[in-house]
Amino acid sequence: MSVAVKLEDVHKSFGAVEVLKGVSFEVAPGEVVAIIGRSGSGKSTALRCINRLEKVQSGVIEVCERQVNDAKLDLRALRQDVGIVFQSYNLFPHLTIAENIMLAPRRVKHITRAAGRALALEKLAQVGLEEKIDAYPEQLSGGQQQRVAIARSLAMSPRVMLFDEVTSALDPHLTGEVLRVMETLAKGGMTMIVVTHEMGFARRAADRVIYMHMGTVWESGSADILTNPQTPELQDFLANEL
Repeated sequence: MSVAVKLEDVHKSFGAVEVLKGVSFEVAPGEVVAIIGRSGSGKSTALRCINRLEKVQSGVIEVCERQVNDAKLDLRALRQDVGIVFQSYNLFPHLTIAENIMLAPRRVKHITRAAGRALALEKLAQVGLEEKIDAYPEQLSGGQQQRVAIARSLAMSPRVMLFDEVTSALDPHLTGEVLRVMETLAKGGMTMIVVTHEMGFARRAADRVIYMHMGTVWESGSADILTNPQTPELQDFLANEL
């Protein structure tokens, strides 16, 4: 697989409002791409189109050698390959942490309960929360719940992970603990696309940074563009972020 994710001239509208105006970029296997930009620039919409939570009007999206906009796409297979973590944790409050993580693997892959619990423990260890396996979501902090949400996605053994502003609802201390987990995943070779306002994370972990502006890829390059932006728009964005 030479390309994990490819977007080519993607257009997406909501009613009369065109949100993506010909977006194109590629992500190689094992690459970490940070997408930055102002609210309304199309970052989260692009991410949701990759997982086909939104359908595009035109253009091509390929993910793990699948045509995402193919009417015959096997959505279940796509979403086994592509994990996504949102700003909201979306944990089931009536289930324990183990049960939250086991749910999809047991239903989709038909593994036993014992195997599911072992898998949950393994993935919780990855995010530093194995001691919380029998807790309920309400007993965890926001940062811990977000780390559980990451573990839940990892339990499906995805080939690509998408992160949509996963720290924007957290205070700085809790943000740090989630970003450390994501940096560890990045160092382990996970293919990741991260929509984020955390410029420090983008500098440390991203192989490439994409700046989106007005529904387009306005500027992209290595993390060096965060210290040496080439367009006035990115300069202004960074001046307001820092």
